[in-house]
Amino acid sequence: MQRIAVIGGTGMTGQCVVDYALEKGLQIRLLYRTEKTVPERFKKSDKIEMVQGNVVNLEDCEKVVEGVDGVCIILGTRNKLEATSELSRGTANLIKAMKAKNVTKFSVVMSSFLFRPLAEVPAMFHRLNDEHKLMLDYTKSSDLQYIAILPPHIADEPSTDYIVQHDEAPGRMISKYDLGKFIVDSLEQPEHYQKVCGVAKKCTED
Repeated sequence: MQRIAVIGGTGMTGQCVVDYALEKGLQIRLLYRTEKTVPERFKKSDKIEMVQGNVVNLEDCEKVVEGVDGVCIILGTRNKLEATSELSRGTANLIKAMKAKNVTKFSVVMSSFLFRPLAEVPAMFHRLNDEHKLMLDYTKSSDLQYIAILPPHIADEPSTDYIVQHDEAPGRMISKYDLGKFIVDSLEQPEHYQKVCGVAKKCTED
């Protein structure tokens, strides 16, 4: 793997994805909406190709995924909880674009609330949970080599050891740096292809 596309790379977790991918020596194509959200270090990097656009526009999605070896999707709402369809529409567009451009591998981030019955999800998150459910449905039906990542609370803490389990949440917290690592590394880990992955900080205490 030499080049990846990162969608949502200007957010908290997305920046960790980009930084880690750079550490691995990867070339990055970064989709961004407004220049003010892009960190200066990204603008100065000769390993990052900037593409301005929006995931709700299929042509923008095709432009950002063309010629890459894998795609990292970290769509978020920046703590806004009102109803939106941008996350699911964007995911559907990116999958369609990947198929059109013969890109087969992608990792996509949602929420560990999807591991719980709706009755256990706080009401304030129900609308966002509905969007994540649609994202997961589109991902599973894509027939691509997806890695669906459902993290718990994403903490602004240093990197530690972390664990990955399929179809369940292994803990209640993960460092944003560790999540960023798994989003990138999982693209080359076939054991996680077409799996729903829970990730969490590895607890060393009894």
